[in-house]
Amino acid sequence: MSNAVDTSAVTLPDDTPRIETIDTQPAPPRAQRRTPSWGRRVLLDTAYNVTALFLAVPAFVLMVTGLSVGLALAITLFGIPVLAVTTYVARGFAHVERSRLRHMQFVDALTPRYQKAAHGAGWLRRAVAPLLDPQSWLDVVWAVVSFATSIITFVVTVVWWSVAAGGLTYWFWQRWIPFDDDSETLAEILGFGKGRNPESVLMLVIGVVALLTLPFVMRLVALVQSSLARVMLSSRAALQQEMTRLEDTREAARLAEAGSLRRLERDIHDGPQQRLVRLGMDLGRARKQVDKDPETARNIIDAALVQARETVDELRSLSRGIAPPILVDRGLVAALRELVSRSTVPVTTEIGDLGDLPPHVETAAYFVASEALTNVAKHSRADLARLEVTRADGQLVVTVFDNGVGGADLAKGHGLAGLDQRVRAADGRLTVSSPAGGPTTIRAEVACG
Repeated sequence: MSNAVDTSAVTLPDDTPRIETIDTQPAPPRAQRRTPSWGRRVLLDTAYNVTALFLAVPAFVLMVTGLSVGLALAITLFGIPVLAVTTYVARGFAHVERSRLRHMQFVDALTPRYQKAAHGAGWLRRAVAPLLDPQSWLDVVWAVVSFATSIITFVVTVVWWSVAAGGLTYWFWQRWIPFDDDSETLAEILGFGKGRNPESVLMLVIGVVALLTLPFVMRLVALVQSSLARVMLSSRAALQQEMTRLEDTREAARLAEAGSLRRLERDIHDGPQQRLVRLGMDLGRARKQVDKDPETARNIIDAALVQARETVDELRSLSRGIAPPILVDRGLVAALRELVSRSTVPVTTEIGDLGDLPPHVETAAYFVASEALTNVAKHSRADLARLEVTRADGQLVVTVFDNGVGGADLAKGHGLAGLDQRVRAADGRLTVSSPAGGPTTIRAEVACG
């Protein structure tokens, strides 16, 4: 159940535009998810099953020929380019099959990254490069194996459609079939009677059963064919994509950590360190004046005490930038309420039931809200802001709206760029929409698991 917390009487107008966010970290291209009607689904499955054989036959012939010639000439250097050409041909058929999967089965069929020879490499290395790529051989194996599966899918598809169409129309065209008293029909063999009428009724029943089961059979056969193609042609692409994501996450974590350390070092050097140096100098002066001029020494000590209190306050502020004590002690919801209460711009909040969250998720969400509200106060010239925090589908979503002048951009660096690194380090994604003239929407999605 959503728990709305209003920290101000100010509310956003109902006509405040909700802008479609612009993804600053574009996701890899994926097939568009669609849900076709059952009739279109049957036709597409049928077309996919039938055309699979027309793709598999030339692929099988070319693979067998290329492998035979290439292996036969393997004792010479001429066998290497033949095998390389064979893998390139298999790659072409694999591209066609991935396209068929995306447009006829509506599934994600990612294209893997193929190994390439280094720039300027000789012809031998360029020829050997595809032979060293595991995906090239997966394409070749698929081209050979799919020949067998495509024959099965083609036969099942043609037979099922023929039975359905023939059974439903048998009553019409059976009049042209020669028939006499000595003819033995299927209905007679099964004990349903002799003659054209029992045979027509039986065929009609068979046709109806075949028609009713046709969508399920077509779907099953298409799944067998498409599953083989997806496993052999796109599974490595999914693995490569995940590895790339993990590498980006690790790099973002390194950059975020390095940036945080640099900022902390700079803030300590410019603030508490200078105050402590001055405090040491003041105490040294006071010690020299204790005997000669106690009143001056007392004034110096009083000023030093003020310096000490200010230094402690500044150190607390810096520690809040590392990990706010309230976040550690009382959790994300309390930290966000405390953050909103300190905002100089009126902010309304809506915080849903967040449940238990990992510490790194809470920290990332807090800093998203903190940095976004800080930008609102410093740069947006807004008089209204809204903070929404929800959890759904394994994602913690933090959204900050303001009605300011806009113009926020990750490309400008500074706070938003560091915030983007922090969110990506937490396996999340930051999106920003801030056209000139406003309003601005900052949205962070962080995986909770």
